[in-house]
Amino acid sequence: MINIDLIQTALPHLMRGTIITLEITVFSLLIGFFGGTMLAIMQANGPRFLYYAVEMYVTLIRGTPMLIQIFFLNFVLLPALHIPISVFWGAVIAIGINSSAYVSQIVRSGIKSVSIGQIEAARTLGIKQGDVMRFIVLPQAIRTILPALGNESITLVKDSSLASLIGVMELYNEGRVVISQTYDSLTIFAAMAAIYLLLTCTISFILRKIEKRLQWSSTE
Repeated sequence: MINIDLIQTALPHLMRGTIITLEITVFSLLIGFFGGTMLAIMQANGPRFLYYAVEMYVTLIRGTPMLIQIFFLNFVLLPALHIPISVFWGAVIAIGINSSAYVSQIVRSGIKSVSIGQIEAARTLGIKQGDVMRFIVLPQAIRTILPALGNESITLVKDSSLASLIGVMELYNEGRVVISQTYDSLTIFAAMAAIYLLLTCTISFILRKIEKRLQWSSTE
């Protein structure tokens, strides 16, 4: 049976871990979004060699487990480069890099969805290529891909638990500590699952509201 009293006792620890989980998610999503957007622009408008370079990067990142990427970055690459960094930021960077590969293809599909006629018309008017991408293409692309970006953010909430394997005290790791002290895995795992579910449902709700708002504003 689930011990409600234990949940109340463990809640401060779980909330502390939840905050770390949210921080990992937000920072990783920022890295993934801005990095992925730059990669998508490079593929869409860059020279041919950049297209293939990004394609190789995406294939490598998407074709290998995030767990291996986290371990490789924190225990192989960063030590070899003598870069001192905390395990928190090591996890954020690794998860953000992984996310950037997926976001790049999401943004790329959004860019392709924009009518070529609008782009040609803007160029005819003498608008610079960078401004065309910034003010015409990307705003429309982001509106189109918002649901996919929402799914990516939900995925990052769950993937943040992998940071526990290098010692980051996020939600899952805080829960494991409580379990090691109380030996009540059922109660704590149920509490962690409920918190993860609450986080993902909240993000989904917010994104649906934003999506409806954007659709409403586009019809005005």
